[in-house]
Amino acid sequence: MATVLNVLLPGRDKLSFVDAFNQWLARGTALPTALPGYMHAVAEFFRWPDGPLPAAALIRQSVAGDAGTALWVCADPAWVQPELSGARLLGCGNLAVSPADAASMVDALSDTFAEEGMTLLVGDPQHWQLKVPNYVQVPTFPEPEEALGADLFEQLPKGEHGRRWRALLNEAQVVLHNHPANANRAYNSLPPINSVWLWGAGTLPEWVECGQSRIYSDDLLIWALGHKAGVDVQPRAPLAGARSRAIPATGEAGHAELLDLQDVQPSEFDRDWWPYLEARLESGTELRLAFADGRRIVLKKAHRMRFWRKSKA
Repeated sequence: MATVLNVLLPGRDKLSFVDAFNQWLARGTALPTALPGYMHAVAEFFRWPDGPLPAAALIRQSVAGDAGTALWVCADPAWVQPELSGARLLGCGNLAVSPADAASMVDALSDTFAEEGMTLLVGDPQHWQLKVPNYVQVPTFPEPEEALGADLFEQLPKGEHGRRWRALLNEAQVVLHNHPANANRAYNSLPPINSVWLWGAGTLPEWVECGQSRIYSDDLLIWALGHKAGVDVQPRAPLAGARSRAIPATGEAGHAELLDLQDVQPSEFDRDWWPYLEARLESGTELRLAFADGRRIVLKKAHRMRFWRKSKA
């Protein structure tokens, strides 16, 4: 039985200019379309107890080991762009926040959250966690993927129940807007950190299951899920650019691996990743591609014989 490499990718249209890749796609086998979105794709490879993914608790346990039984909420550093009629969330997490700036900003915000009995902590400079008393009811906040680019007001919890959280975010925005670190960020052509985005609330699940023998990813949440599931997780960089047609499968025959390329840029995919994926195909690995737009395609070495199928890209 061949090794299977599951690959998380951006939307198919984003990679449409990579001709050799599109020729293989035309010869592949299309599977039923899934719901679009990165988190829906992630859920195809991991299982946890019923309910929304408690991203904050999983990340906290992975980076600090102290999640315990507490209620956690992701409070990731965010970039909000004011507009005449409101504001939009333009960035969340992975905003090149230095460890020193993260510590300074979280310290500046500590009193704001402490007044509500909450504790804001740095897990990773790009990802902060809010420890919330278990008696506090946390509303549902959209995941960053859903909230990015959308009207901020429409994404915030409504009504009396959401008032407390809207006020917290407003106060956090005031504190961060005046933080001196943002002047240095502007000097270095970096976007401001002028808000936090709350999402992924929950307690640490008792278990996470994953059918993969190894995972390659640069995403902290994937690492956290892999750690909880007891799966070997590695950064993806060492694989990039491998062009040898003789590359063997990195897992044992019959095993499945996961390669997370959901945030890869088209030029990077063309230069570094398609040569690696094509080499894996030629070595006999079966590729199962999960595109962010919901399309699912299987590629096998034998599919190259489907020469009558032409790329539509």
